[in-house]
Amino acid sequence: MLMTIISAVIGGLIIGALARLVMPGNQNMSILMTIIIGIIGSALGSWLVSTLFNYDNANGGINWIGVAAGVAVAAVLIAIYMSVTGRRGAGTRV
Repeated sequence: MLMTIISAVIGGLIIGALARLVMPGNQNMSILMTIIIGIIGSALGSWLVSTLFNYDNANGGINWIGVAAGVAVAAVLIAIYMSVTGRRGAGTRV
């Protein structure tokens, strides 16, 4: 149980960091939010790959298709997060 939580946090950090690298511009986000978005993106991306394409990675190893889907979903989540919080009040400075 503890190793599952630790691996989810480490995987979320990696997926979130890769998603931030894919996104253009500067994202003003904390490491904690990067991890949370990475964990959610990784879970949703893996679920989408296994549900839509019936891909189960039976040979073991790293599921590269799931990683790519997780990065893509996390990038979309970062874009949504930045549009909701990061751009609020931009350009209205007097």
